[in-house]
Amino acid sequence: MKITVLGLGNIMFGDEGFGVEAVRRLQAATDYPPEVELIDGGTQGIYLLNIVEAADYLLIFDALIPTDQEVKVYTYRDDELPAIIHRKMSAHQVGLSELLTLAQLHGKVPKETVLIGIPPQNLDMEVGLSPAIEGLLPEALEAGMGIVNGWLQATG
Repeated sequence: MKITVLGLGNIMFGDEGFGVEAVRRLQAATDYPPEVELIDGGTQGIYLLNIVEAADYLLIFDALIPTDQEVKVYTYRDDELPAIIHRKMSAHQVGLSELLTLAQLHGKVPKETVLIGIPPQNLDMEVGLSPAIEGLLPEALEAGMGIVNGWLQATG
C-alpha cells in the first residue's frame, strides 16, 4: 500500500505556493511510516504521472482558483474532482486534469484521491504565504493528517 501526499504550486508567487508549503510543513511535523510519501511536486505537471499512477491513495494540496471564493479550507474527494477541474478551480488544473485523465486511461488511478485547497489571496511575485493563508494552513494540515491517518487505519 502506498499513500502519496503531493504538494503543488509555485513558491515564487505568494499563496500559489500553498501546496508546496503544506507538504514541507507535514515533512517537518510528522513521522509517517515508509508507505506514506510526501512529495513537493512544485509545477512539474505531467512529469508527476508516475507518482500519481503508483499511489494507492493520493492527497493533493494546491491553491484553488478562482480567487473570489470564500477564503477557507476546501476538501474535494474523488467524484467531486472532475467538476472542480472543469471549473478551473486549481491553479494547476491543466496539469492535474491531464495527470488524472492519463492515469485513468492507463487503468492506474488511486483508490481514493483527495484535494485540499485554499483560494490564494496574494499572487504577487514574492516568496511566502499571506497572513490569511498562513492562518488557515494549520486547519489544512490537520485535515490532511486526518485523511492520511484514516487511510493508514483502514489499510493497516
